[in-house]
Amino acid sequence: MSNQNLSRDEAAARSALITTHSYDISLDVRQAADPGVAGYTSRSVITFSASEPGASTFVDFIAGSVHSVFLNGKGLPVADVVDGSRIRLDNLQPENQVTITGTALYSTSGEGMHRFVDPADGQCYLYTQYEPADARRVFANFEQPDLKAEFTFHVMAPSDWQVSSNGAEVLRTQLTSDPATSRWDFAPTRPMSTYITTVLAGPYFKARDAWSGTLADGTVLDVPLALYCRASMAASFDAGALFGLTKNGLSFFNELFDFPYPWGKYEQAFVPEYNLGAMENPGLVTFTESYVFTSRAADSQYQARANTLLHEMAHMWFGDLVTMKWWDDLWLKESFADYMGTLGVDRTTDWDTAWVNFANNRKAWAYVQDQLPTTHPIVADIPDLEAAKQNFDGITYAKGASVLKQLVAYVGFEAFIAGSRQYFKDHAYGNTTLAELLTALSSASGRDLAQWARQWLQTSGISTLSSEITIASGTANADELGAVAVLQDAVDPASGLQEPRPHRLRIGLYDFDDAGALVRSDSVETDVSGDRTDVTALAGKPRPALLLVNDDDLSYAKVRLDPHSETTVRSSLDKLSDPMARALCWTALWDSARDAVTPAALYVDAVQRFGPAETGIGVLLNVLGNASTAVERFVPRGARDTVRRCFLDTAAEQLQAATPGSDQQLAWARTLAATSRYDAARLDLLRGILDGSTVIDGLAVDAELRWNLWHALAAHGQASQAQLDEELTRDNTAAGKSGHATALTARPDASVKAAAWDAAVHGTGLSNQLLSATIAGFNTGAAALLARFIDPYFECLEQVWADRSIEIASRIVRGFYPAGQDLDGHGGTPETHPVIVRTDRWLAAHPGAPRALRRIIIEQRSHLHRSLKAQALDA
Repeated sequence: MSNQNLSRDEAAARSALITTHSYDISLDVRQAADPGVAGYTSRSVITFSASEPGASTFVDFIAGSVHSVFLNGKGLPVADVVDGSRIRLDNLQPENQVTITGTALYSTSGEGMHRFVDPADGQCYLYTQYEPADARRVFANFEQPDLKAEFTFHVMAPSDWQVSSNGAEVLRTQLTSDPATSRWDFAPTRPMSTYITTVLAGPYFKARDAWSGTLADGTVLDVPLALYCRASMAASFDAGALFGLTKNGLSFFNELFDFPYPWGKYEQAFVPEYNLGAMENPGLVTFTESYVFTSRAADSQYQARANTLLHEMAHMWFGDLVTMKWWDDLWLKESFADYMGTLGVDRTTDWDTAWVNFANNRKAWAYVQDQLPTTHPIVADIPDLEAAKQNFDGITYAKGASVLKQLVAYVGFEAFIAGSRQYFKDHAYGNTTLAELLTALSSASGRDLAQWARQWLQTSGISTLSSEITIASGTANADELGAVAVLQDAVDPASGLQEPRPHRLRIGLYDFDDAGALVRSDSVETDVSGDRTDVTALAGKPRPALLLVNDDDLSYAKVRLDPHSETTVRSSLDKLSDPMARALCWTALWDSARDAVTPAALYVDAVQRFGPAETGIGVLLNVLGNASTAVERFVPRGARDTVRRCFLDTAAEQLQAATPGSDQQLAWARTLAATSRYDAARLDLLRGILDGSTVIDGLAVDAELRWNLWHALAAHGQASQAQLDEELTRDNTAAGKSGHATALTARPDASVKAAAWDAAVHGTGLSNQLLSATIAGFNTGAAALLARFIDPYFECLEQVWADRSIEIASRIVRGFYPAGQDLDGHGGTPETHPVIVRTDRWLAAHPGAPRALRRIIIEQRSHLHRSLKAQALDA
């Protein structure tokens, strides 16, 4: 474990010394279905050059065992050259070939080669997931993004399986000595990084199609397409819709980027227990199988899936064709893909709310992350792989995409695309940093972007924009605007420094029309910079009912409503007809509650009043989730029961009142179940829905909803293990096992909580998905029931981090933090709350703990402190 955390300096030294050319990888997974077989034979043949003959370097391999190492035909003593996860290579020649054979281990953590047994039919499935550095768990390699090479894969597997990799299948041979086994040989890839190589193997259901497009020069590009999912999910697999999105995306991006899709085939696999939404492996993209909707899904979920599909497709150019040199510039791929995913949905599908959902969901993620004390610039300082793992966050994805959206407005869309096209041509199959991208964009736009990059990419924190309004005096119209200024507060949470940034804004003026709708009556665009910007263009205009700063969501900033506008929004939000303006007002209300500017109970009240009229299902699901958070974390304990009961009553009423079969009905049903985990008033209704004695017209009581209802009943001790086991029998699927685990551990029993703690923290039998399900159930409970685990939590942190993989350790550390605390009953201030004090004591006593571990603890402390601060205001 000690030498798995590759540093940036070590990676730079290695890439200065060697140049990789090719890998030939052989994997033998024919015995994967046998649970008694922990690993598989892995053989890597690597050819590479060295700039300093006689020098030394190392290969990365996190293996069960290393069998042999041959360097330039000479066998090396394994005991001498293998040190943990590194294999030392001495006396390098100008041209070298190293062959390393060992036993790699299957994982249940979603890292490396993940092995999953489908509870529905007992079938075994394999897939790989590597980002940022887990290819070394599958085959020996130089694990860093700037050492690209061509990869050729060979896989031995059961003959009746589907097997795929990045390259096209060129030969499949059934072994004469063992007809039950076949060997798959795949074509060499174009140069790529280790972390985007991949292998898929198992009895997957496979659908085939093809896309053909004519390029600008008249060349016809033919791309074979395929989709995979587990056999037991095939009946729910809407392959036709997915192929349609894929073809539209390939047509769009090939034309937009003017660089032919570079990876041959385009396959997409939906795999179980996936740690991410998706991964951009060239030629074989992997997705979480939660995108295969086996239960009723809202339209916004289908749109989110389309966004992810197009996000990953954009990576074929941004990230795969041109890749960052090191993880500092992770944004070079993720920010672009996040922006392009939304652009793709907007341009290639029938959904017209792509940018509304971006503003309401993706940017909300960034706003939360950017207010943490661990926030960082978009171009981050990533000293090692552990830091890289933690940086797949709202800053790198959503803030970066937001800033790119601003850049497009600044330089113009055509210039932005022209610069991107030149970037691909100049650096195809290579690695870059920020400098190369700015060169291309500056050249295309004619603008020097160095200052823009410094202000937006190399600073951290979020600006808060508000308006200062005076009403004109001495005029016939007392409701005429006098002076209007936009104020900017831009404190960096990490440094405490003020970092005002330039913003190009639209300020919208909204008034009620004759029909009573709140509509835009006027708008002005203006540049904002510094702490205060006077907007002279507004002087003399009639005072609007609502003055909306950052109308149309042109900039990345939080917005505070002026008192007059806030009164309008809190009384008439449902009258605001424009979906984007409405989403921005919802966000302003939520930010005000999160920041303890206004009581959280007011936000819950707004959701109860105006949520039933919200037509955007993505927005509705988001605000209902925010309201649940406000109730359980931000409203003080003394008022919580009353506020929660009112919210619960609204959910129950709207479940009955919503249009039968609508997405809104589904949203209120989910909210009813989630809120009922903490209030027993509607358990009879939930039980009736479960057993069929209560029928809600149009409501699909499918597996996902049933488990949500069981979770609520279990949280009140009204679901026995026998009942939950019986439900699992009727839904013996991967999702069913997760729902079962959550409901079991939600029961309010000290022995149940202790068993869940031991299984998660001390045991190793839980897969990544079941670990998260167990943690979710554990945390469903009163703080008093969980108080006994506070000290053990802090006592186990370093051991957990040392003993478990970073993925599993991160889930444990983040998930078991005692976040569900109340200020009531403890007295004092948020800073003196016992859990805050305990956290601070641990941080002070462990200054040398791994940075990634400390980051999680600091972030969890910040979330708790924010909730206690909101409770203090509400009280």
